[in-house]
Amino acid sequence: MRRVPPEMFRFTTGEKSGLYGAVLDAFGAAGEHLETALGLDDVRERLRTVGWLAAVEDEELHDVLKKLVDWELLDRVHNHAENYRTAEEYERRNLQYSLTRRGEAALAGVRHALEVLASTGALQTAVLEAIADRLDELCLLSEGPASSDRRIFTTLRELEGHLEALVENTKAFHAELQRLLRAEGADLEVFREVKAATVAYLQEFLVNLDRRGQAVAAAVGRVEERGVFLLRERALRGAELPPVAGEDPAPGWLESRRARWAGLRAWFLPDDGARPRIEQLHDIARRAIVSLLQVLERINESRRRSSSAVQDFRELARWFAAAPGEEDLHRLWSAAFGLGSARHAHLAHADPELIPAALPWSQAPPVEVSALLRESGRNERFTRTAKVRDVAAVKAARTERARAERAELALAWRELATDGPVRLSSFGELDPMVFERLLDLLGRALSTGPDTTGLRRATTGDGRVEITLAPPPDHRTAVLRTAQGALTGPDYLVSVTAPDGAGALPAVPGSTRGEAAG
Repeated sequence: MRRVPPEMFRFTTGEKSGLYGAVLDAFGAAGEHLETALGLDDVRERLRTVGWLAAVEDEELHDVLKKLVDWELLDRVHNHAENYRTAEEYERRNLQYSLTRRGEAALAGVRHALEVLASTGALQTAVLEAIADRLDELCLLSEGPASSDRRIFTTLRELEGHLEALVENTKAFHAELQRLLRAEGADLEVFREVKAATVAYLQEFLVNLDRRGQAVAAAVGRVEERGVFLLRERALRGAELPPVAGEDPAPGWLESRRARWAGLRAWFLPDDGARPRIEQLHDIARRAIVSLLQVLERINESRRRSSSAVQDFRELARWFAAAPGEEDLHRLWSAAFGLGSARHAHLAHADPELIPAALPWSQAPPVEVSALLRESGRNERFTRTAKVRDVAAVKAARTERARAERAELALAWRELATDGPVRLSSFGELDPMVFERLLDLLGRALSTGPDTTGLRRATTGDGRVEITLAPPPDHRTAVLRTAQGALTGPDYLVSVTAPDGAGALPAVPGSTRGEAAG
């Protein structure tokens, strides 16, 4: 595996990174004008052309150039061809600097990174048509005379450029598309317009995509019938590569062309019978359209409704949890749901046996309901009032049972409360009821995905208790024991608190955990 030299991009960090980058840009701009070596004054002049307008002292500029030489990004040479009239002129004009191969690579890498950050991907059907045109042109040139070698070389390089543009733009657009699917816009109107425009863009791209992909695949087949190897040999002659000391550049150039052609086949006509990547791109675009339409539907639904039933019930649950007494709970229940017993369910027809049990209610004859029952809720039949059952004892028992359950639950949360992250094994032996609560919290946390820091978070149904679960730092095993058995598992780092940190879980006096995290 090839590795980047460790000092190659040192100039991008540090206090003077801006000046280092500007100096390399100055040498790059000079190279575009075929100036390979610059002196101190030339570097200062070029700095202005690349946008560095701050004053730079000679000593500071010497130090910057020396650092770049030490990092092997610049090469220092002596200019012996000049005539120097004074010692000062010799000192300023004798030393000249030029970019090394490593410096050229570092400058190109930084420029490419900035271009990638500023660019956006695109799906361009015109690139597919250009690839097909270049392939057809290669078919015609392959039958031409030897004088066509240079044209074969340029056409082949144009074909490779179009393929590279297709691959890079597709990757960039797919990455942007995934970010768009995950994004949550603050301005729903703008967010909806962007996604709707993206759907239209994808639908336009998919029009005749299959036909264009098949046209390129057919053109690839026609070129290969005429011999791709011979075509590359003729392109090599047309490239007119300069001689290189010590090695022949032709084998490496031919291998690069072969790899590019293999990439072209992978996209349109794979050797192993696999699906062409252009068809996979077709599937990805269709799935993206479906996903975007679903997101747009959810956005439109949220705009139609000011709130959802789920949010309403969660808010109502918080009101129930904050109610000060039992009477308040009953009043809240009546206000929220308004439910009461049915007053007409006992009514029946004069002769019920005449009405089949399977007859739908919409087809059955109506039952008379007296005006008195509708207005006052009382029946017109005057009979002896039945004895009212005394339910005071039942209500008292239910109230006591509910109070005991709340007390047990509060005790369990106090037993599980921690002052910070602790080992799961520090809980040791637990009461079965407390162990059941801890197991429920662990299950909730493990059912959620980790966030960017690797932590898993979950809360109880009422939102009053939060658990934070961190992966174990080692391979230790936690054993939790109860009267009913033992649980063995990874020794996670656990923190059980109130989500708002308001101290809703006071620690039991005198209780400590066996081992804190860290």
